[in-house]
Amino acid sequence: MPENLHILGTLLQGAGYRVKAANSGAAALRYANQTPSPDLILLDVMMPELDGYQVLTRLKAAPGSADIPVIFLTALDDARDEQYGLQLGAADYIAKPIQPAVVLTRVAAQLEAKRARDWLADQNAFLENEIGKRMAENELTQNVSILALAHLAETRDPETGQHLLRTQGYVRTLAECLRDHPRFSQTLTPNYIKLLTRSAPLHDIGKVGIPDYILTKPGKLTAAEWEIMKTHAKLGSDAIERAERDVRASAAFLALAKEIAHWHHEKWDGGGYPEGLQGEAIPVSARIMALADVFDALISQRSYKPPIDFGEAADIIMAGRGRHFDPDIADGFAHCLENFKMIATEFRDPL
Repeated sequence: MPENLHILGTLLQGAGYRVKAANSGAAALRYANQTPSPDLILLDVMMPELDGYQVLTRLKAAPGSADIPVIFLTALDDARDEQYGLQLGAADYIAKPIQPAVVLTRVAAQLEAKRARDWLADQNAFLENEIGKRMAENELTQNVSILALAHLAETRDPETGQHLLRTQGYVRTLAECLRDHPRFSQTLTPNYIKLLTRSAPLHDIGKVGIPDYILTKPGKLTAAEWEIMKTHAKLGSDAIERAERDVRASAAFLALAKEIAHWHHEKWDGGGYPEGLQGEAIPVSARIMALADVFDALISQRSYKPPIDFGEAADIIMAGRGRHFDPDIADGFAHCLENFKMIATEFRDPL
């Protein structure tokens, strides 16, 4: 054993390699987990205490040494021994007596393969990092674009204030509260909730097409004016759909944006607009947006009404359970009312 270590060490050092010799399996395991870790391990099968197979098994089980290639050195000439070592994860198998040319060729081949694997791992890590950065930039671009469009529409209706941020928070909170409910668990996945939250500010984008004399009227609208006001729902979804056609592409968050823009004024009992949809025919996204929008309208100052307090607003929402609102969504609102209050307080309109 010491003679073999000396011969092997001299051979590898003479070829320009840095060598650390271990005279037992336990020492080999210690060296393998040092920093920097070895690029290659030449492991004798026959060793005291721990044999080569046991050492290899432990090397492969430890995260810090699992990827280090191992070449077995052995005097055993049974093909089954070689097969067993390879099954355990050995990269190669060299029979004794040591032949210098064979050892150097096998060592060079394994080191070259490891360099290639390391290079690929570095490239993959770099690419994953770049993809992550690009995805983050795309999400930021989407969020900024959505909010810019929503704020542009909001300038037509200056009394809405922080309405966009509040309703966005309500939608996220309500969706998260309902995600484990049997009726909604298949729909309200984490990705769906993220996209729904992102698209929520576009729910009233159609108001940009409503005349100022109606949109900013301080008093009650006439029947004719109200019919014009109701067209903002379809105007919003049509605008998003036209944009999709122009770029000849679609995106999941735009599909949800169209849903909430078009149907967030529908009512559970069929008494809403623009189509009078009823019950489950109304998309889940629009049902959630409907409650968030009404709650915020109730607690907010408008030219035609003063705000009401949280308790009274909650009572009105629950009175609409099964009529205006999906009963289970109304129950979810009652369960997370404190979160609604915190969002409303954080993003309250300036006095």
